[in-house]
Amino acid sequence: MRLPEISKEEILEVYPKVAETMADALGCDVEQVTLTVPIIEGLDAESIDFLDIVFRLERAFKVKIPRGKIVEEARGDLPEAEFEKNGMVTEVGLQRLRDYLTEVPAERIRPPLKAADIPRLFTPETFCKVVVRAQRAAQAGGGAAPVDQRAMGRG
Repeated sequence: MRLPEISKEEILEVYPKVAETMADALGCDVEQVTLTVPIIEGLDAESIDFLDIVFRLERAFKVKIPRGKIVEEARGDLPEAEFEKNGMVTEVGLQRLRDYLTEVPAERIRPPLKAADIPRLFTPETFCKVVVRAQRAAQAGGGAAPVDQRAMGRG
């Protein structure tokens, strides 16, 4: 399953509001929320902050963002057992993450990577792409149901 590409223009269109929303959620200056800063290491976010960020993005953009969507879409049609084994992302899973999280330098997506640590890879650009995909789904009339919390590293 190959998802449609998201252009830099689409990312830059939503970025100012994403950055403002993230800064509010994390209590930091909006200038710190660059497209490429790792959210956990660079902005001192904790996993619980992702719930707040997603909730605020849903309100700001009037979209529905299913929990766990990032990992679910990265995994695609790959069975979970092939994506991760014993809590560790497999080589095939790492490649899926590299292909999906194109905004993350490939050298950051390397073994050993715990499935629970996948959110450490996320950047504001990751969430810009999530918002663009949610907007596309809303325009297409696709409703979104919540998914497994583990997929966002919360389980």
